[in-house]
Amino acid sequence: MTDTSSSFPQGDGRPEDGPQGPSGADRVPEERGKTTIADSVVEKIVGTAARDVPGIHALGAGMSRTIGAVRERVPGGGRASVRGGVKVEVGERQAAVDLVVVVEYGVPITDLAGDVRVSVISAVERLTGLEVVEVNIAVDDVHLPDEDDDTESRVA
Repeated sequence: MTDTSSSFPQGDGRPEDGPQGPSGADRVPEERGKTTIADSVVEKIVGTAARDVPGIHALGAGMSRTIGAVRERVPGGGRASVRGGVKVEVGERQAAVDLVVVVEYGVPITDLAGDVRVSVISAVERLTGLEVVEVNIAVDDVHLPDEDDDTESRVA
């Protein structure tokens, strides 16, 4: 008879343990390492979710929108940032969100704010697993139908 014992105790977590002890497949995925999510990732999710709500004209305060519009027009400046007007604080399990928005004229702001909160909370919680503890919304401006978003210079 051959000796099949080893110097390792049974169930020491080695992959070859198989039925005799816990293997990697038997462990809960949350126990196999740590996942961290950068604030910038959550900001992009928030920005995208907020922009998708009908009645939101733009994100960000006046100056940051102007700078973003100019940056878009510069070759190599890239496309508009979905993070403009968004600030988040991300912890291990929770996130808090601050948004600055411009709303379309005629849209009830309190209803719109509720829709934005629902969209942001569901997107962040679904995509990151973080609990969103608050979504603070600051309405910076109202976009009127006859307003032009163009920031081009009118100098001839």
